[in-house]
Amino acid sequence: MSDTPGATQRPLSPHLQIYRPMLTMMMSIVHRITGSALFFGTLLLVWWLVAAATSPSYFDLVNGLFGSIIGKLILFGFSWALIHHMLGGIRHFIWDTGHGFGPEAREWLARATIGGSIALTVLLWIVIYVVKG
Repeated sequence: MSDTPGATQRPLSPHLQIYRPMLTMMMSIVHRITGSALFFGTLLLVWWLVAAATSPSYFDLVNGLFGSIIGKLILFGFSWALIHHMLGGIRHFIWDTGHGFGPEAREWLARATIGGSIALTVLLWIVIYVVKG
């Protein structure tokens, strides 16, 4: 046998109890969550399109579900996830160009992603309700 220490004597690598949550770290997590949410939201879009292609009564049923309060909340969340993920992608594109790596720029981009996604989502839904009547 060798004289190397056992696995229990090795130092543990830093984990969640060591790292202090930072805004950019949280934004990375939210970016992944919105990406997953977009997958499920796209399934809802496919369901709506299949209903439109199937029959008028089935389309009315699905449209009624999406037009309910819960359906509108889900659609609002889907549109926020879409906009937030898009702005996160733009933030990553800026980083890919070699810009925005300074501490102030990183924080500004993260805050702009959050604020921009909320503002654009609310603006989108206001425009939808104004156009819809």
